[in-house]
Amino acid sequence: MNHPAVTLPRLTSLARQAIPRLLEGVVAPLAVFYAALAVLGLTGALIAAVSWVYLGVAWRLVRGVRVPATMFLAAIAVTIRALVGFWTGSWVVYFIQPELGTICISMAFLASVRLNRPLVQKLTLDYIHLPSAVLKHERMRRFFARITLLWAFVLLANSTVSIWLALHESLGTFMLLRTSAVAVISGCAIAFSILAFKRVLGRLHVTPA
Repeated sequence: MNHPAVTLPRLTSLARQAIPRLLEGVVAPLAVFYAALAVLGLTGALIAAVSWVYLGVAWRLVRGVRVPATMFLAAIAVTIRALVGFWTGSWVVYFIQPELGTICISMAFLASVRLNRPLVQKLTLDYIHLPSAVLKHERMRRFFARITLLWAFVLLANSTVSIWLALHESLGTFMLLRTSAVAVISGCAIAFSILAFKRVLGRLHVTPA
């Protein structure tokens, strides 16, 4: 049975969207925090980290660009993290807090598979239109369930590694090893997910447009 064509976004297009967000949301905050820590100490680093997020919000408002709701949530989250960091005086607590949230998200991924509503399917449909006949096919249903399980364990692995490094390493070593480990684990998972998705489409005789 031949299914209608599925429009897959080009990797270059995805990269153009993802790389600026990665730099702004992951690389730059770590660089700002570490640079401020070296010059101003922990308190200055926490203030700099919070300022970076609010600067991003302000820059979008000045330019008249819509600020995503997730960015407001990130600003609230980093503010709470910083306040807890101020209160405890520990960089370990500052970095462990989001990892606990990531563990909760990984549990949500696992629960979604159990409920037959895999979250990866919902996320995929935000970017790619899949015909209902394709979504209902047993191969595709198994694919989304398995990939959701994969990402549940990827998130759990990233958080576990991050927490272990925070508890056993210095700040400089933590930032270097944690960033490298998360990049490798997530990068491999992304590559595998894309290849597996194309493979299952091929087995369904779906032609990528």
